[in-house]
Amino acid sequence: MPSFDIVSEVNQVEVRNAVDQVNKEVSTRFDFKGSDARVESADKTLTLYADDDFKLKQVTDILTGKLAKRQVDVRSLKYGNVEKISGNKVKQAVTVRTGVEQDLAKRIVKLLKDSKLKVQGSIQGDAVRVSGAKRDDLQEAIALVKKSITDFPLQYQNFRD
Repeated sequence: MPSFDIVSEVNQVEVRNAVDQVNKEVSTRFDFKGSDARVESADKTLTLYADDDFKLKQVTDILTGKLAKRQVDVRSLKYGNVEKISGNKVKQAVTVRTGVEQDLAKRIVKLLKDSKLKVQGSIQGDAVRVSGAKRDDLQEAIALVKKSITDFPLQYQNFRD
């Protein structure tokens, strides 16, 4: 039976390279001279540090620009709340979301059921497997999901005939 998987993946190497580029640019820019602005990278979390809200916004803009240049979809970033550290210094946690979240997976399966296409969607961990009798139905399902889900980056992999 033909099938494919709907997944959401982010290239962690490209994210790390973008973080390195941001830190290099921040250290050389004149408007950040003497400032403690930087980006630290943990497993799937980036932490942005800056002296005030304005500089934090600038670091965020630089980060999104560098990620976009490296073909990392910025829709996979989830920004946390801005926290004050000491004095005017602030930090913000940014989560790099990978995998299709449970509520989004349920939304995709419901969308496929309501579409009256002859396909079935099943949640498999952090992916959604879509199977159907005909290849054309699967291609219509891909087009439907691409058109309907625009707030989260999705990839379509493992297309089997």
